[in-house]
Amino acid sequence: MSEIVILEAELRDRAGKGAARATRRAGRVPAVIYGDKKEPIAISLDPKVLGRELNRGGFFGRLVDIKVDGATHRTLPRDVQFHPVTDVALHVDFVRVNASTRIHVRVPVVIDNQDKAPGVKRGGVVNIVSHDVELICAADSIPDRLHVDLTGYEIGDNVHLSSLKLPDGVTAAPGDDVTLVTIAPPSADEEAGAAA
Repeated sequence: MSEIVILEAELRDRAGKGAARATRRAGRVPAVIYGDKKEPIAISLDPKVLGRELNRGGFFGRLVDIKVDGATHRTLPRDVQFHPVTDVALHVDFVRVNASTRIHVRVPVVIDNQDKAPGVKRGGVVNIVSHDVELICAADSIPDRLHVDLTGYEIGDNVHLSSLKLPDGVTAAPGDDVTLVTIAPPSADEEAGAAA
């Protein structure tokens, strides 16, 4: 299961474009928490703390506990709007989740044991086709990453999502049997250099 990030937030008294601009002028990032058949909550976040979490990668695949006004809301980030020039976060949307919520989430793919693949030993090139995949799982059991073990793979072999054993309770999105990794033959330039 992926880690749970904790963010401290402040309530915003108003919502809307003007209120969001005022929040940004005050040095905070406006955000909203919605879903789970409850009223939306307008909040603001510390831009430094939010920026640190965004830069870690995998932000949309981690649960976030938002503490605001004495209450804790378990959420999953759904959208971040960035400034087109500075790439600073302008607004964040969080959706409430609970233990029974099944969600679609993108999980990063990690390649293991490249050095144990006979195809790589013979000069094959590992080509990562999909850097992340969409999975369906309970909110409390989001995998950190999906591991692909290349032990025993030859030149020309492919690894598809359907060939991997997914954790219990985790399924691939319907119609999402993507190719994750291929071992391509060495290029002609490399072969000519090796022959010389």
